[in-house]
Amino acid sequence: MALGISTLGDVTANYDVILCDVWGVLHNGIDAFPAASEALTAARKVGVTVVLITNSPRPAPGVITQLRAIGVADTAYDRIITSGDVTRTLIAAGPKKVFLLGPERDMPLLEGLDVEAVAADQADCIVCTGFFDDETEVPEDYTAMLTEFAARKVPLICANPDLVVERGHRLIPCAGAVAAYYNTLGGETRIAGKPHAPIYAATLAAAGEARGSAIDTARVLAIGDGMPTDVRGAIDAGLDLLYISGGIHAAEYSPTGTTDEPALHDFLKRENAAPKFWMQRLA
Repeated sequence: MALGISTLGDVTANYDVILCDVWGVLHNGIDAFPAASEALTAARKVGVTVVLITNSPRPAPGVITQLRAIGVADTAYDRIITSGDVTRTLIAAGPKKVFLLGPERDMPLLEGLDVEAVAADQADCIVCTGFFDDETEVPEDYTAMLTEFAARKVPLICANPDLVVERGHRLIPCAGAVAAYYNTLGGETRIAGKPHAPIYAATLAAAGEARGSAIDTARVLAIGDGMPTDVRGAIDAGLDLLYISGGIHAAEYSPTGTTDEPALHDFLKRENAAPKFWMQRLA
């Protein structure tokens, strides 16, 4: 059963490395959570290496700019690895005529790669970073397009495996929801971000580089709030997990806004998930 802790400092002595999720832990897409940045900054001061691990489809430099704009402190982390970073390897290895399914701001994901951005009817590959308008659209809005792609056996590379993400106090669908829907239509998907192994390998490599030594995974703590991504990814990688209950699943066990611990444990049991620790918000 997950142990509830009051502060991250209660357990940092047991770890050399923290792999921390970003969206839902450090910010909600609009506002930063200052206590979370302070907790990670304090961990770094006692020698813990912090690597942010995010399913953002943007390469790391773009996410760093976004974090600064929102108010996440630079002192909270040593390195950052994004789904966009590891997805570029998939894009480079795939067909060269690419249709970008997502907002224009995600075009830097393709920069420097030997691929050509083309119209949907000319594409041999879909790179999905999200929706053209995630404020109003759902995966089913793309049924006609995706059905045509599936009939042509066009692979979909998903740059953000999250199904939903917090934006303020709302949940907004992400590229992972499009990928899941494409699967139901018979389409092939290729994914490197959480919960898949490539992003964990890249993140642990970055931690080793930052520390200048090999990493003992028994002394790595993952932090996250997403059951199908952060939780599954940490479990599959064999890492201890600190589950943040105030994130995207809060409605399951927080009817009054405060985590109901028995309801939380029931939820974790239903999900066959066994985090080592839990907190409502990182602090």
